[in-house]
Amino acid sequence: MEPQAVPRDAPAPVSRRQLREQAAEAERAQRRHGAQPVEPPHPAISATHPGPAADRRPAVRLATAPPAKPRGAAARPVRWTARIGVLAALAGVTIAVPLTQASLPSGGFATAELAAEDMPGTVEALTASGLTGLPPASLVSTDATALRSTISASRSADREPLAGCDGSKRAPGTNGKLATADLCTLWQGGYQLRADAAVSLAVLNQAFVARFGADLCISSAYRTYGQQQSVKAQKGGLAAAPGKSNHGWGLAVDFCSQETTGARWTWLNENAPSYGWDNPEWARPGGSGPYERWHWEYTQGVKDDGEYYG
Repeated sequence: MEPQAVPRDAPAPVSRRQLREQAAEAERAQRRHGAQPVEPPHPAISATHPGPAADRRPAVRLATAPPAKPRGAAARPVRWTARIGVLAALAGVTIAVPLTQASLPSGGFATAELAAEDMPGTVEALTASGLTGLPPASLVSTDATALRSTISASRSADREPLAGCDGSKRAPGTNGKLATADLCTLWQGGYQLRADAAVSLAVLNQAFVARFGADLCISSAYRTYGQQQSVKAQKGGLAAAPGKSNHGWGLAVDFCSQETTGARWTWLNENAPSYGWDNPEWARPGGSGPYERWHWEYTQGVKDDGEYYG
């Protein structure tokens, strides 16, 4: 048979040595530039020139897969390394920084007494810092002063049975014609009494409130001369003549009907005389005057300056 003619432009055959060198060169290039697709070593390896049987394998495109994330026991060192780093940072903030700030120039450490002396006061720290939303020092001191004044006034009022009423004063004047400035205003309805009678009644009221949880209810107290004339005109013999009533001296009150029955009435009869107040004998059943269980008088004041019947 005649040998087949080989085309002039056909590539020359490649030896095994050349193939190994090309493969090694491709591997070195891959290492230098990273994983890239690798083309067949030479176009001569084809169906026409397959080469030896050992080399007739499909071309392989090499690629480097991303490293897999560590799992299980392999991942633990990574997590512990991160945690140790965080703990070390916290230790540096909480221990190293305070010690560094408290250290002395000589290399020693400041004592608790020196640190306490150098520390600012509470108000200084609040006003000197850059914190927002805090009141300035002037407002702090002003509020504190106002609060102390309010507390002092409250305590003073607690010590006085009737705030602003001096029970040692005795109002001058005549029956039904006492000066308003010499009277003390009670806790209800603007009613007034002479100062000593008002303070005594206020003490009685405190005891009453402690027992029943409410103030004594009052329906009448000091009456001017003109007011007594009006009452006399309405009630006739049930009212004293103008100028003869202890209401006109600011030494008598009339309680509401709710205080003259039941447990409250019993309590008043048992306790009010100890505080200087009583339902006079003339106002009781069988007394010399009209029966008025609501009418109560400041006993000592009536004996000293009032209209005393008995």
